[in-house]
Amino acid sequence: MPPFTPTVRELCLLTTLFVGLLYFSATFPRPSGSVTELIRPSPHVVEDALDVQPLTLETQYTLQVLNPPFSWGSGQVPETKIVAHVPGWTIFDRLYILNGTVYVVSDTPENVPDRKYIISTAAFIENGPEAEARRLPGDKEMRIISTEEARRLFGTEAERLDGVTWLANDPKQFITHYYHWSAELFFGFWRTYSSLDPTIPPSGETTLPAPRRLIFPHIDAANWRDYAAMNQWVLRTAFPSVSMEFMNDWKERIALGRPFVLDRVVLADRAAAMNGEMFLRTQRTAANAFSLPGSVNWWTTIRNNVVGFSTLDENAGAMSVGGVPTRPVITYISRQGWNRRMLIQADHDRLVQELYRLRDTYGYEVNVVEMDKLTRIEQFRLAARTTIMMGVHGNGLTALLWMRPTPRSTVMEFFFPGGFAHDYEYTTRALGMVHYGFWGDRYFTRPDVPPVAYPEGFQGNSIPIDGALVAELCHERLTLSEEADD
Repeated sequence: MPPFTPTVRELCLLTTLFVGLLYFSATFPRPSGSVTELIRPSPHVVEDALDVQPLTLETQYTLQVLNPPFSWGSGQVPETKIVAHVPGWTIFDRLYILNGTVYVVSDTPENVPDRKYIISTAAFIENGPEAEARRLPGDKEMRIISTEEARRLFGTEAERLDGVTWLANDPKQFITHYYHWSAELFFGFWRTYSSLDPTIPPSGETTLPAPRRLIFPHIDAANWRDYAAMNQWVLRTAFPSVSMEFMNDWKERIALGRPFVLDRVVLADRAAAMNGEMFLRTQRTAANAFSLPGSVNWWTTIRNNVVGFSTLDENAGAMSVGGVPTRPVITYISRQGWNRRMLIQADHDRLVQELYRLRDTYGYEVNVVEMDKLTRIEQFRLAARTTIMMGVHGNGLTALLWMRPTPRSTVMEFFFPGGFAHDYEYTTRALGMVHYGFWGDRYFTRPDVPPVAYPEGFQGNSIPIDGALVAELCHERLTLSEEADD
């Protein structure tokens, strides 16, 4: 094949194309910035209103700013502040922890309460002097140190856990029980924390930030839920964003060998609370927290979140959270299928008959339910609408937490004659409602309540009740003056 030889015409076209390419490349605008300016987001994204740093690869793809350590450099270690305290419930600012020991940094140790009112060894709660001695804290649990000693121990900085922390220094002994979780631990946590906002209005709105984390140093992640899955429902609906840390997380922090500091922490300790005067009166650990300032609407914040989440349609939610049904609602929580703490069957039947007679005569709504047969949503929705709740002493009455307190709101609790416990009586009163205890054909209310007692038969299945007397008291409570609700 003869060699290829371009023609004069082809050479002219090639030259013209090359010259044109040089011209346009010289006049085309070139980017003057770095490569990061070439990957800016679309100009349609509004950024002028935001106070942002110059865009880099890091700021574009990383949303969280890492917390720097809490540093005091060559200065004095910032002291711990006790914001609020009653036995078993303490709010600290700048509480330090190193190797699993809690440190209160203070140059005025005389102003710090005795450790036994703040913290314990988290040993199981058992009776007797030896058991009490095992719960008393030592230097392993808490130390109160000066700023000078703190500097020797901590150096110049501590890792920071920002925001609000709730720390429960309790064993698993009572945690996995719906009542003890919601009506003691959660109840006490929020009553203590809400004392910082004593003007919570009837709407429940508060300026308090939600806790960022719950820490349980002595239980593992498998031992905080109850058998009915109510604990997690209450927690996740009250504080959807909260995180949780458990025993292994605590051990991992200890293993770091570095001090860390909690911005603000509510420290709860059941054994420490048992040293409080109000506990000695009521046997309720949360009772101590009611010595702190607080709004009459303190629980409304939690109730609104839990009930508001649990009511599926908008109208039911608004009614349950913010209003009172015009038709009174009586809810009898039956235990007849439990084989423990049951009414005499004939008395149960008579009670149901008398309640239905109230329904047919006065138009009240009457519900006879076994809580374990209802879904969780059904339980919360029913409790939120209930005006009078009744039943034998037992876990089902924990639902009273979600009733709306009004002058007519009432809890009626049936005991074996001679028996009494403060659990639901105290919780009812703490929410501003009225409690009546029944011993068969007689009833009692505060201040004429009997002493705590667990006679033979308390846990049995032969508990008597006078259904006609219960119905009579229901009608009396529901015919209070209409002006009482205004």
